[in-house]
Amino acid sequence: MSKDISLQCPTCKKEVKWNDDFPQRPFCSARCQLIDLGEWANESHKIAGSSVYEDMLSGDLEAASMMNPGSNTEH
Repeated sequence: MSKDISLQCPTCKKEVKWNDDFPQRPFCSARCQLIDLGEWANESHKIAGSSVYEDMLSGDLEAASMMNPGSNTEH
């Protein structure tokens, strides 16, 4: 006897059963899946924490200024 797990689509909140009838699970449809992807691409969704990219850039700038102490990096 198999018992399907039910959950809500993260985008539209429609009920989704965790089985082969919903191949885009946890989303109810490809449309909701693409809406969610678009929100991540537009940075509407973010993972909490400091930005690794900004930390890397600031480290590169500090290293460059140490290697060229006489150069003026401001324009």
